[in-house]
Amino acid sequence: MASHKSAKKRARQTIVRNARNRHERSRVRTAVKKLRSTLSEGDAEATSSALKRAESLIRRAASKGILPKQRASRTISRLTKATHRI
Repeated sequence: MASHKSAKKRARQTIVRNARNRHERSRVRTAVKKLRSTLSEGDAEATSSALKRAESLIRRAASKGILPKQRASRTISRLTKATHRI
């Protein structure tokens, strides 16, 4: 455990950041799952709105450093391609 003041503060900050990052990652995963479920249903309008939502969350997570930028770009590209196949 941290013994001096600055180390205790860093430990507190890490806990808060960890929780925030976990929440953002969870939101991204949920959006992608919803998009994939609309893809399997074949509803073009719902898929389009789900793609817009997922892309927004993925880009936001990448800009905050929660996801690597290249992985975010690759994921968006693959999801967009799948959406346009409908």
